[in-house]
Amino acid sequence: MRMEIPAHVAFIIDRLESAGFEAYAVGGCVRDTILGRKPEDWDITTSARPEQVKRLFRRTADTGIKHGTVTVLLEKCGYEVTTYRVDGEYEDARHPKEVAFTASLSEDLKRRDFTINAMAYSPKLGLIDEFQGMEDLRRGIIRAVGNAGERFTEDALRMLRAVRFSAQLGFAVEEKTAEAIREMAPRLSLISKERIQAELEKLLLSDHPEYIKRACEIGITAVVMPEFDRIMETPQRNRYHDLSVGEHTLKALRHVRADHLLRWTMLLHDFGKPEASLTDPDGTIHFYGHAKISAELAKGIMKGLKFDNATLDAVTKLVYYHDFPFPVSKTGVRRALNCLGEELFPLLLEVCEADSKGKNQYAQETYLPKLLKIQEYYREIREAGDCISLKNLAINGRDLIAAGMKPGKELGQILERCLEEVLEYPEKNTREDLLEFAKLHFDVQPH
Repeated sequence: MRMEIPAHVAFIIDRLESAGFEAYAVGGCVRDTILGRKPEDWDITTSARPEQVKRLFRRTADTGIKHGTVTVLLEKCGYEVTTYRVDGEYEDARHPKEVAFTASLSEDLKRRDFTINAMAYSPKLGLIDEFQGMEDLRRGIIRAVGNAGERFTEDALRMLRAVRFSAQLGFAVEEKTAEAIREMAPRLSLISKERIQAELEKLLLSDHPEYIKRACEIGITAVVMPEFDRIMETPQRNRYHDLSVGEHTLKALRHVRADHLLRWTMLLHDFGKPEASLTDPDGTIHFYGHAKISAELAKGIMKGLKFDNATLDAVTKLVYYHDFPFPVSKTGVRRALNCLGEELFPLLLEVCEADSKGKNQYAQETYLPKLLKIQEYYREIREAGDCISLKNLAINGRDLIAAGMKPGKELGQILERCLEEVLEYPEKNTREDLLEFAKLHFDVQPH
C-alpha cells in the first residue's frame, strides 16, 4: 500500500534510513491518511537513539528526551521523532515510571492504545500493520491492542479516548474493549481533570457529540460526569417533550454547530432538571427554575474540570438564559443584549434554536417562529444602533456631577436607571432627554 506523506516527513525518514536506521510515520497520522482525513500532526518512530537523531539534523529540540523524543525543526515546522521504546511500570494510571529503548518496531507498536493507531508507514517498506488495524478501519471499530485490560491499566485515559475516537470517526467500540472499560472505568478517577476535560472537548467537537451516550453506557460518565447519567434517567412528560432529558440533550447537541461554547452549553443546559422535576397528579412533569439550577451545576462542573474563567463564565451565562426569559419584543431583545453582551447574544440565539429543535413537533412549531421574530428584532436593533449598555449611554457620571449631583455610589444607580429607560425607549438616548429624566426622578439640581 502506498500513501502520500508530506515532503518534510519523507525527508526525515529518508535521512534516518540513509544513516542505517529504521524510520516510519506512525500512529494517528497513518490512520487519518488512510481514511482520507488531514492529520493534525505527523509523528515518526525510529530505531535511532535520541543522540543519533540529533546528530543527523541541524535544528532539533529536546521536547521529551527522557522518553526518547526529539523534535526535528524544518523551516517553521516541528516533527516529533521518537526512539522505539518499551514502557516500564505505570505508577499513576497514566505515565510509565520509566522507558527502555528497543531495536524492535514490533515491541514499540504493541504498547500503543488501539489497533488503528498502531500502524506504521515507510515509503520504502510500505504499511506495517501487525495488529489488523486496517481490518478494524474497514469494520469501523475501536479495538485495544492486545489485552484491553492491560492497556487500560497502563493508561486509564485510554478508556475515554476510545469513546472520543469512536465519536470522531463514527466507529463502534469493539465489545471486549467495551467490557474492559465497564470493569475498569473507576480508574478514571486517577486521571487529572485537565486531561478529562481535553478528551471530553474533542468528543463534543466531533461529528458525533451524541456519542457521549456511549460513555454513559459503558460506565465512563458515572465517574467523570455523573450528572449526565442522572439526566439520562430523568423522564419528561409534557406538551413540549417526548424524550427523556438526556435524549433531548443528545438531540440538541446534534442541532448545534461544532463550537466550543455552544457544544458545552448544549451538554449542560438541562442538568438542573432532575433536581427541579415536579409531577402533577395527571402525570405531567414540570421543571420550574431548572435554568438557574443548571447554571449553578454547570459552573461547578466546569470549575472541577479546570476550565478557564472566560469559558466558564460564558457557558454559565448561556445556560442560565437558554430558555430566553425575556419578552419577545424589541425591548426584550435589548434587555437580553444588555444581560449577555453583544458577543454572547448571537450564540444564545443558536442555543435557543438547538434547544427548540431538540423538542417535539408542537414545541418546534411554538418556539421556532418566536425565535425568527427575535432574530428580526435583533437585526433591526443593530441597524438602528440602539443603546444596549452603559458605554453607549449618552450621559455619564461627569454629566450628572456637572448637572449638580454630588459624587457617590448613587451616580451609578442613576445611570443604571437611565439605561433601563433607554432600553425601553431607545429614542431617549440623548444628553438632553436623560438629564431631564434624571432631574425628574432624582435629586439633581441644575447649575
